[in-house]
Amino acid sequence: MNHQSRRLSRRQFVLGAGASVAGLTLLAGCGRLPWQAQAPTKVPRVGLLFGHATPSYLDAFLQGLRERGYLQGQNIMLEYRSAEGADDRLPELAADLVGLPVDLIVTQNQPAAVAARTTTNTIPIVMANSGDPVATGLVASLSRPGGNVTGLSSMAVQLAGKRLELLKEAIPGIRQVGAIWDMNDAVMVEEYGATLVAAHTLGLELQSLGVRTLEDLDRAYDAAGSGQIDAVVVIGAALIVSNRPRLVDLSIRSRLPTISGDWGFAGAGGLMSYGPNYPQQFRRAAYYVDRILKGTKPADLPIEQPMTFDFVVNMKTARELGITFPQEILLQVTEVVQ
Repeated sequence: MNHQSRRLSRRQFVLGAGASVAGLTLLAGCGRLPWQAQAPTKVPRVGLLFGHATPSYLDAFLQGLRERGYLQGQNIMLEYRSAEGADDRLPELAADLVGLPVDLIVTQNQPAAVAARTTTNTIPIVMANSGDPVATGLVASLSRPGGNVTGLSSMAVQLAGKRLELLKEAIPGIRQVGAIWDMNDAVMVEEYGATLVAAHTLGLELQSLGVRTLEDLDRAYDAAGSGQIDAVVVIGAALIVSNRPRLVDLSIRSRLPTISGDWGFAGAGGLMSYGPNYPQQFRRAAYYVDRILKGTKPADLPIEQPMTFDFVVNMKTARELGITFPQEILLQVTEVVQ
């Protein structure tokens, strides 16, 4: 090949250059040049910090996400951590989520929210359930949370007196009531205090049956059954709710009328339950997740409180205990379990 054959004519050069420019123009219209890879879409990673495993709560949260277009493994990634009833593990699990890192943390209960907030003041935290977030310093106020925490409150402390009132209305002759509560949980301490005040107002004597471990539940009912206690009020906490079947069995075997703040207690065989629908709160927590992932700051999302409450009575258990509910109780019931 001679020297002349290696050279392009001016016409060949112009035609080649024109084709190259045209190609670049077409690629530019597609938004990137050939050496520029398309930027991958960032999939948000959300941490779930639970005090104990509760499948119904998790299912409700996933339902809420689906309703807002989020599918696990596709456009959202979920990192689940559960302390399995051992609250002292929550700080470690919260640190694990922060270290991943996650874009947001959803907490199951107040101890989990406290652990998450103590671990980070920058990653947004959504409380699916919190007894009293203002009193525990998690938020500045319900309307203006401030900081990185928002979500839902269960009004646990405010409802303590109502449960005792319903128990007295259902069984008018009671005088002494045992209160089962988790002494490890700061919010339960506050709720027990509110129950104590309500007992004084209603003319009832309240006996503390505080528990710290699962085995303490058996001892609490043994103490209640061998004493002068007429009925029991259960102040729900992670330790107690996660062992609902045992609590139901103990209440029936002891033949002590029992009311619980756990929404599923009566449905599982207990006598009465009164409180917010917790699965619905977890479903609603997905709304907060969606808003925050779309750019809203937690400080700008007010804390929501439940507007309706479930009052459930189990008629089968009532018959076994020889209890006939007064008409004023039945008028307040939202669900009857036969």
